[in-house]
Amino acid sequence: MSSTPVSPHGRPPLHAVQVLGGGGSGSGPHVRSLAAGLVARGLRVTVCAPRGTGEGYGFTGAGAIGGACFSPLRNGSDALAVAGIRAASTGADVVHAHGLRSGVLAALALRGRRTPLVVTWHTRARAAAAAGARAQFVRLMERQAARASAVVLGVTSELVDRARLRGARDARLAPVAVPAPRPAPEEDEPARHKARAELGVVARPLLVTVGRLEADQGYGPLLDAARAWRLLDPEPLLIVAGEGRERPALQRRIEAEGLPVRLVGHRDDVPELLASADIAILPSRWEARSLLAQEALYAGVPLVATAVGGVPDLVGDAAELVPYGDAAALASAVSRLLGDPARRAELAAAGRAQAGTWPSEDDTVAHVLSVYDELSQRLR
Repeated sequence: MSSTPVSPHGRPPLHAVQVLGGGGSGSGPHVRSLAAGLVARGLRVTVCAPRGTGEGYGFTGAGAIGGACFSPLRNGSDALAVAGIRAASTGADVVHAHGLRSGVLAALALRGRRTPLVVTWHTRARAAAAAGARAQFVRLMERQAARASAVVLGVTSELVDRARLRGARDARLAPVAVPAPRPAPEEDEPARHKARAELGVVARPLLVTVGRLEADQGYGPLLDAARAWRLLDPEPLLIVAGEGRERPALQRRIEAEGLPVRLVGHRDDVPELLASADIAILPSRWEARSLLAQEALYAGVPLVATAVGGVPDLVGDAAELVPYGDAAALASAVSRLLGDPARRAELAAAGRAQAGTWPSEDDTVAHVLSVYDELSQRLR
């Protein structure tokens, strides 16, 4: 049995509990990277998440993050999740929740304790822009999470402002990195050609988008744009990777209108899929630090994206930006790029340069660790 590690100053190592929900909006890869970095710096780390999330992001099994413990949260009710977080957080120095729902559950779990709570807002709740009871419920959740937190970390300035509006005592912009990029497409041309051949796009352009098949992801305007692409020669194929409630309706429309679109469901090879594309497309109504946008720019794949949320700041001049919901603008931007290899090459180079300005995984871990140290000093 290994002994408990001791910090250089003779104190026990800081114990940080990470609370994760479904791992969407990039929070899963972020927590995996963060947990590994914190363990490497001598912290004790416990990850609390549903068992499926733990398995999906490598917190369990043979490939689990070395040194990090995993505490599965039982499905069934929020009360069971709160009890699980409270048990796992006993004696912890800090609890760090990722996402709004996780933040609310962690706040309930820590009632009556002095353990500081950090909540990272990775995205805006989908009902936040709606009207009526759903929007009011989201505002209540945001207020509860914001006011219970010692620090709220927002991945965009808009989210930081939103947290302050909801009553956060301390809200800060947080550098959030995606895991280290895979090799660029030209570094593995055989694999790229093989992937394209498997998709049936050896002699036609390949367009790729990735995301939940939900109403707010912009698939309606995207399919409207796909009608225009039927007139191109050669006709491009749009691959849509992801699952969600809208899949049956989207599939019916694709078949009824004969659109050059294929729904391929959940994929475990998204970086490889993107690397094989001629153009990546991000059609969402709102995004913070889009994982798709980051992976596309890292891979040097030209990106056409909606100018929403944190996307303009994230991509700078390294992507073609269009208004959300404007199918004509989206269709035109993609068509122009397909007919302009020089512009695609320019965007590929600009994308890699822009990616080089983003925070690294080390930057992200160092920033979070400084927040933890600050909070632990307050309690001494």
